[in-house]
Amino acid sequence: MSEHLSALIVVLPLLAAPVCLLLRQPTLVRIWTSLVAWTCLILAWTLLGRVETGGTISYSMGGWDPPLGIEYRLDALNAYLLVIVTAIASVVFPSGTILTGTSLPEGRQHLYFAALLLCLAGLLGISSTGDLFNVFVFVEITSLSSYTLISLGKDRRALTAAFSYLVMGTIGGTFLLLGIGFLYQVTGTLNMQDLAVRLPDLLQSRTVLAGFAFLMVGGSIKLAVFPLHQWLPNAYTHAPSAVSAFIAATATKVSYYLLARVIFTIFGAAFVFDALHLHWLLLPLALMAMFAGSLAAVFQTDLKRLLAYSSIAQIGYMILGLCMASEAGLTGGIVHLFNHALMKGGLFLAVASIVMRTGSSSVAGISGLGRKMPITMAAMVVGGLSLIGVPGTAGFVSKWYLVVGALERGWHFVGILILLSSLIAVVYVWRLVEAAYFGEPEHEVCDVPWNCWLPTWILIGGTLVFGFWTEVTVGGAAAAARAILGVTP
Repeated sequence: MSEHLSALIVVLPLLAAPVCLLLRQPTLVRIWTSLVAWTCLILAWTLLGRVETGGTISYSMGGWDPPLGIEYRLDALNAYLLVIVTAIASVVFPSGTILTGTSLPEGRQHLYFAALLLCLAGLLGISSTGDLFNVFVFVEITSLSSYTLISLGKDRRALTAAFSYLVMGTIGGTFLLLGIGFLYQVTGTLNMQDLAVRLPDLLQSRTVLAGFAFLMVGGSIKLAVFPLHQWLPNAYTHAPSAVSAFIAATATKVSYYLLARVIFTIFGAAFVFDALHLHWLLLPLALMAMFAGSLAAVFQTDLKRLLAYSSIAQIGYMILGLCMASEAGLTGGIVHLFNHALMKGGLFLAVASIVMRTGSSSVAGISGLGRKMPITMAAMVVGGLSLIGVPGTAGFVSKWYLVVGALERGWHFVGILILLSSLIAVVYVWRLVEAAYFGEPEHEVCDVPWNCWLPTWILIGGTLVFGFWTEVTVGGAAAAARAILGVTP
C-alpha cells in the first residue's frame, strides 16, 4: 500500500465525499470529514518525508509508464504544498458546522461537507498530478465545489458572489484548457516533464507562445492576480465564514503553485524571464496589488471584505517572489504562501466566532469585543500583526526574504515598496484594534466555546511559532525553491 500513497491522498477525499450523503447526520458527517482530513495530513507528512530523504516520487497510474500514462509526481515543492492544504483542512473541517452555524440550510449539512471533501480532493489533485490535462480536470472539481460552498452563505448576495465567481472561474478554466490544447497540438504530450524536454526546440512557435499566454492568464484568474481579482472580495465576504477560511487559506496557494509549475518546470525560467521578460509585466502588477489591496482594505466596513482585500495584497507579495526567479525570492514567496495560509485561515475563523456571537461581521460590530471576547480578539490582533510583518511573527520572516531577494536582484526600490506597503497594513489592523479595545461594547456577549477558539489559535499560534522556529518553513521553502529552479544544494 505504501507505494500508492501519492494516489491515495487524492482518491481518499474523492471517495469519501459520497459517503457524506449516506451518513447525513451532521455530527457523524463532521466526524467522518475530520477523520478523512487528518488521514490526508498524515499521508502528506509521510510523502514529504520520503521526498526529503529519497528525492522526487514518480507514480504511474494503472501501471502505464509516463509519458504515455498519467503520472503523479511529487518533489519538494508540491509535497510541501500538500502539507499546507491538508493541515488547513484538518483544522477547519472539525469546526465547520459549529462556526458556520445557522448559515447552512437546515438538513443540508451533509452536502456542505461533501462539497468540502470534493474541494479538498481537487486541490490535492492539482498539487500532485504531473499531467497537464489532469490539472484542468482537478481545477474544475475544485471550482464547482467552491461555487457550491460560496452559495451557501446566509446572505442572498452569496448567490450573486457565487455566480460572479462561476463566470470568472469558467473564463479562467477555458483559458487553461485552450493553453493545454495548444501545447498538445505542438508536442503531442500532456506530461509536464515530457513537455519540459520537448518545448525548448519549439519555443519560437506562435502556437506555443499562445499556449503559454492562455495558461498564464487562466492561472492568474484563478489566483486573483491584480487586476483579475474581481471575483475574490465578494466570494470571501458572502461565503460562510468557515468556507472563507478554507478557500482563502488553500485555493489561491494551489493556483500559485500551478503558475510556478508552468513557468519553471514546463517552460523554464530562461525562456520566461530572459526571452519573454515576463517580470516586466508581473512586477508592476505585484506592486500595484500590494498597494491597491492594502489601501482598499483600509476603507472597508466589513471584516471579511477587509480580509479579502488584504488577501489581494498578500497575493502581490507572493507574485513578487515569483518574478524574482531567484532562490531567495522564491523562498520568500513560498514561505509567504505558507504563512498567509496560517494568517488568513486563522483570521477568518476568528471572524466566524464573532459572527457566531454577534450575528454580524461589520467592523463597527466589534466595538468593545476586546473585553467581551478576549481570546478571539487576541487571535485577531496577533493575526493582524503577522499581516503587517512585525518581528516575531511568521509574516516578518517571509517579507524579510522577499526584501533580501529584491536586494540581490538590485531592485532596491522594490525592497522599499515592500516596507511601505506593510505600513499601510498597520492602518487597517489598527482600525480593528481601536474598535475592539477602545470602543464601547454594543453586544452583551461572551467568548465562544473552546472548540471554536481552539482551531483559530492553532493557526494563529502557528504564526508565532514559525516566527521563531524557521527551520521548518524556510528550510522546506528553500528546498522547494531549489527543486523548481533545478539548483543542487
